[in-house]
Amino acid sequence: MKNTILLLLCFVMSLGGYAQKFDGLADTPPMGWNTWNTFACDINGELIRETADAMVASGMKEAGYEYVIIDDCWHGERDKKGFIQVDRERFPSGMKALADYVHSKGLKLGIYSDAGTKTCAGEPGSRGHEYQDAITYAEWGIDYLKYDWCSTGTQNAPASYSTMRDALYEAGRPVLFAICEWGDNQPWEWAQDVGHMWRTTGDIYNCWDCEEDHGDWSSWGVLRILDMQDGLRKYAGPGHWNDPDMMEVGNGMSQSEDRAHFTMWSMLAAPLIAGNDIRNMTPETIEILTHEKMIAINQDPLGVQAWKYEENDGLETWFKPLENGDWAVTFLNRADEARKVNFNWKEKVVEDPDFDYSVDFSETTYTVEDIWNDKKLKNTNKALKAEVAPHDVLTLRLSRI
Repeated sequence: MKNTILLLLCFVMSLGGYAQKFDGLADTPPMGWNTWNTFACDINGELIRETADAMVASGMKEAGYEYVIIDDCWHGERDKKGFIQVDRERFPSGMKALADYVHSKGLKLGIYSDAGTKTCAGEPGSRGHEYQDAITYAEWGIDYLKYDWCSTGTQNAPASYSTMRDALYEAGRPVLFAICEWGDNQPWEWAQDVGHMWRTTGDIYNCWDCEEDHGDWSSWGVLRILDMQDGLRKYAGPGHWNDPDMMEVGNGMSQSEDRAHFTMWSMLAAPLIAGNDIRNMTPETIEILTHEKMIAINQDPLGVQAWKYEENDGLETWFKPLENGDWAVTFLNRADEARKVNFNWKEKVVEDPDFDYSVDFSETTYTVEDIWNDKKLKNTNKALKAEVAPHDVLTLRLSRI
């Protein structure tokens, strides 16, 4: 049956059949969980089932998280016809049964492959097997594909990712396609019609502001990755998102750093893909990851990223346009000491540098809500005076009166 389908798909493509990515899968930034940051290759079917259970029990599903994503190292070998198999020692029930279990929880299952001959962990890549793999994923019930860029040699990135996009579309099962080539080929310039999200940097690392040097590549702390997003906001929007990588919330940074990390990913309209062990979370981590009002800013239907409005002595001010004329404003303290905020709204005119959004606070008055402290403040007729702790944020939602 698989061979018949594959021959049919090849015949359709030879006739110039048109393929595309699936619409409607990422109208707001995707939310989910991925194995890699915490477990790397130490994965199995039991972990995925327990994580799906925890996503429901912790309130993450109710908060909007829906994808349970298996990263590298799930692979077995290819069979004699070239179809990929699952590692039966790690996943004895197979991937279809695992997908059925995840679906029974009202969640979706994601999987990982690579555009090259091998994955980053040395497992079989999809190069030359794109249509076979897409058929297999559809049969298994896969809903999300993270597609990496190891062992690609001189391959052309737009062509390689378009091939897998076409294969997924022809296989017929809607799959969210996550491009992961680390921003090396400027995917923001070509990937809008190819994938639903694209990585903008190398891998994240669990620290506030550092570089982890691996020799010929590096992974990056939260602030380093945040800085790498400069200039990219104009390329993102509903259905096509900049992806600054999975989150490290709950993986060892301080509570304030976790809160700031989650806030800035929300302000960036980034995919919210958790990377901790959600089976064992502190109440503080759960509170951050499931914060309703912060998630609402991330999931705002307008789909516009924040930009850095101003900075002074380690204190940055970020603005994000929201639906119905609302605004999100975050004061991010990168410094190691507390910083005072003295923001006179009436003296500020805010103009979006990339899109047609602006506000003159001398002409329009807004209510002010402190998001993390769940507190109504004075309106914008009164200057804001506050203090932001080191490595922390003050986030406000402004609503027009």
